[in-house]
Amino acid sequence: MLCAGRLGGLGSRAAPLWPGRAGSRGLGARIRARGVSTSWFPVGAAFNVKPQGRRLDLFGERRADFVKIAHPEPAFREAAEEACTSIGTAVEKLNTNVELYRSLQKLLADKKLVDSLDPETRRVAELFMFDFEISGIHLDKEKRKRAVDLNVKILDLSNTFLTGTNFPNKIEKHLLPEHIHQNFVVAGNHVIVDGLHAESPDDLVREAAYKIFLYPNAGQLRCLEELLSNRDLLAKLVGYSTYSHRALQGTIAQSPETVMQFLEKLSEKLSERTIRDFEMIRGMKMKLNPRNSELMPWDPPYYSGVIRAERYNIEPSLYCPFFSLGACMEGLNTLFGRLLGITLYAEQPAKGEVWCEGVRKLAVVHESEGLLGYIYCDFFQRAGKPHQDCHFTIRGGRLKEDGDYQLPVVVLMLNLPHPSRNLPTLLTPAMMENLFHEMGHAMHSMLGRTRYQHVTGTRCPTDFAEVPSILMEYFANDHRVVSQFARHYQTGQALPKNMVSRLCESKKVGAAADMQLQVFYAALDQIYHGKHPLTASTTDILRETQEKFYGLPYVPNTAWQLRFSHLVGYGAKYYSYLMSRAVASMVWKECFRRDPFNRTAGERYRREMLAHGGGKEPMLMVQGMLQKCPSIDDFVSALVSDLDPDFETFLMDSE
Repeated sequence: MLCAGRLGGLGSRAAPLWPGRAGSRGLGARIRARGVSTSWFPVGAAFNVKPQGRRLDLFGERRADFVKIAHPEPAFREAAEEACTSIGTAVEKLNTNVELYRSLQKLLADKKLVDSLDPETRRVAELFMFDFEISGIHLDKEKRKRAVDLNVKILDLSNTFLTGTNFPNKIEKHLLPEHIHQNFVVAGNHVIVDGLHAESPDDLVREAAYKIFLYPNAGQLRCLEELLSNRDLLAKLVGYSTYSHRALQGTIAQSPETVMQFLEKLSEKLSERTIRDFEMIRGMKMKLNPRNSELMPWDPPYYSGVIRAERYNIEPSLYCPFFSLGACMEGLNTLFGRLLGITLYAEQPAKGEVWCEGVRKLAVVHESEGLLGYIYCDFFQRAGKPHQDCHFTIRGGRLKEDGDYQLPVVVLMLNLPHPSRNLPTLLTPAMMENLFHEMGHAMHSMLGRTRYQHVTGTRCPTDFAEVPSILMEYFANDHRVVSQFARHYQTGQALPKNMVSRLCESKKVGAAADMQLQVFYAALDQIYHGKHPLTASTTDILRETQEKFYGLPYVPNTAWQLRFSHLVGYGAKYYSYLMSRAVASMVWKECFRRDPFNRTAGERYRREMLAHGGGKEPMLMVQGMLQKCPSIDDFVSALVSDLDPDFETFLMDSE
């Protein structure tokens, strides 16, 4: 997950030594190689032991939007909140600076001058112009003020809606069977429901949670309607027919028409597979609960898990001993070394450099180019820390006036258990995959070598930003990669190949139905941000869209859309997860499936996709990597083919 926009124990192996050759590559010959540091030490050992020494209490290169979320001390979070407000005000002034706008407009109108610019500079100029105009700066004074007012209102409504998506619902406890009270929080005469309890083995608990948690809240409903309406008003004011048209400019998809074509074709291709998945899940429900076998929306997550466990024996506790955090980090180290010539080294932070003693600092070092940047790993649980796993850009890379390159700095935030004196942090398979995912974002930031900070690393269109992270999931699920690092933390035994194959194939249980659900969410998002006024209430649209794109019945008196938090950060862009996965799938199959350590393919991946950040049109980067221009049908075929059984894994399972 991205959270920044534009503005050795046993079982671990020591990291290879970095040769330390000087060199001068990357963004022209002007970017100088960084030298060797004697304070670097192997990365695996750094994560399988408890940190030693003094408590560190401050991160020097702090960025306000990270500090306000992650710092353990309230005073720092409050100060960061104030800084964010001040920065936002300053940015808003720049976005409404007519003199700056007219200067840029004059530049872009001069064809001879524009033609003389390098492609990245031209694209950044065009992005700035787009940012200006979606703020309404090209309008007359009265309309410009209206645009500013709408932006402020949209921000307020977004914050209110986001808060409401997590707000619990309550019901008088006498209305629920007494034997299920223990599954919820009981406060006086009420039962508090704060989630869907999707993994509960009790059908009644899941049903109650679904109906109570998703019961419509009138205030939240009004907030959503106002948010969608004001987004539409702003889009029309600044010259777009819908908010979706405004949001999709510059993306891979380019338009809502293309997005809906993608979703409808994908839904059609998934249809038979989804029906088979639902029949399989219904069969398991009938087996376990024959008196109530109708399949309902609260059933698939639980019963899919039951089928996976029964067929493949993938109990996480069987896998965790093979996935110590140190071993997983060494696995990443091996992969990056063979693919890209990069080594991760742990470095001792200076006093006052980090915000919590559990934070590890990694230097990212290329075999000939030297130091590329720093990753701060805030991996461990602590009180008050947000539960989301995400990547923050603290400082973007850019070419400085003196010809040196400003190195990128990022933070990866996870929520893993702490190591103890005798036990390293052990990851479940899902945690391991998520680590690889987030490290994909980090390497995108580390390897971006753009001239301008505005388009560095992950600062690129949303439907491209998830490609490097999702691609890393394919590596995390390849037995040739996993076999490089998955060792039992006590015995050193390698993870058996058949366990890897079972794990990979288990993920395909119910996968078509899961993907169909994502299609439904993405289509709903597009309709909400499409033509206004809407043809019906948001709940009626939900019901109609669910019937068309999912297949399980809408449950009366529920309003799932009021819990759809992605409508704030991914408004009109929720499809991006599916499209990014399609691109990642194609890159994997075309470039890495035959050999996941192919250095030539790795270098091309860096050159064609990672190096440019948002400084190049995303489809041009995809074309450069795949050496062809993929169609909507190619995207759909890539996603659907991922659902097919892998013949190689069956061969492994028989060994």
